Amino acid sequence: MKEKVVLAYSGGLDTSIIIPWLKENYDLDIIAACINVGQDDDMDEVREKAIKSGASKIYIEDVKEEFVKDYVFKAIKANAVYEDKYLMGTSIARPLIGKKLVEIAHKEGAKYICHGCTGKGNDQVRFEAAIAAIDPTIQVIAPWRIWDINSREDAIDYANQKGIEVPVTKEKIYSRDKNLMHISHEGGHLEDPKNEHRAEELYLMTKTLEEAKDEPTYIEIYFEKGIPTKLNGKELKPVELLEELNKIGGENGIGIADILENRLVGMKSRGVYETPGGTILMEAHKDLEHLTLDRMTYQYKQMISLKYGELVYDGLWDTQLKEALDAFVESTQQSVNGWVKLKLYKGNIVVAGMDSPNALYDEGISSFGASDLYDHKDAEGFINLFTLPLKIRAMAKNNK
Repeated sequence: MKEKVVLAYSGGLDTSIIIPWLKENYDLDIIAACINVGQDDDMDEVREKAIKSGASKIYIEDVKEEFVKDYVFKAIKANAVYEDKYLMGTSIARPLIGKKLVEIAHKEGAKYICHGCTGKGNDQVRFEAAIAAIDPTIQVIAPWRIWDINSREDAIDYANQKGIEVPVTKEKIYSRDKNLMHISHEGGHLEDPKNEHRAEELYLMTKTLEEAKDEPTYIEIYFEKGIPTKLNGKELKPVELLEELNKIGGENGIGIADILENRLVGMKSRGVYETPGGTILMEAHKDLEHLTLDRMTYQYKQMISLKYGELVYDGLWDTQLKEALDAFVESTQQSVNGWVKLKLYKGNIVVAGMDSPNALYDEGISSFGASDLYDHKDAEGFINLFTLPLKIRAMAKNNK
């Protein structure tokens, strides 16, 4: 009886050619596994293509609800952003996909897991870190690190030789990753940073600024303990809420990021990311935290968010530090309750009002008028003490 390998399968260029390549180079029973995190593919076609290409079986696992609830919303609560711009739609999905691959490997008794990540990318690290964190005995086969296919052009030629249909051409050779959180675009003309990205050629979730609605859209999002639960007064399940925000954000040109990022493996790479719904949620959540978190907690959480984003980007979801940061984040979110109203227009998000039962803003204290808790005269003594180190230092300098 043959040993089994579970192949992370999408039906895209890389995974499409891996099945015949595995059959040529290994005597293994190939089990394809398509983990559906919202990529909108026709799963019947994916199933048919995998079997036709040589897989003996295919698992199609719908994990969209788990993805949004346990991964996307965790990142939103942590305000996790990598290098100021990237909301990490791909990074957030990889630990969940890795976990499901291991579950399928255990179910099938497979000793191997295979993925189609390139040897230059971050995803190879993310997948293999997720696998190692659950079952370090599983062996990984990474074709891009060992075969003689050196480029996406070579991969297209190989697919043509094997009679395998692939969703890209040498003219439109972008590498894309889509899920409910975002879609990423890499490769092609984007590899030269001197080039403006071709919005009309790239965007799949979002309208260009020129095509976006000519009138503003107002929305209201309600949060409970940092988790979005209602949109415009209507309670929605996590997937429904994100799908609706993707639609609204896309119509208004929200969530485009053109990033020259620092990859974990040491080089810079350029990607264009569409994250319409995720961008709206992130901005609304940050605004509500401004209303509900005190100064020390908010500022410390900013530091936590930076580290959290770095851990997720690097594929370190299943680490002790990440678990500890999650505990801190959860503690801060107990008071992040209330609604935020946003005005969306031509790629812009503007706060149009918010309220919370846990608001730390008090108009009676913060207004310019008098209040029982604040006496203007008290500021003089405070300033004298606050500036004392400055006065001492100035005196020392003057004495010299």
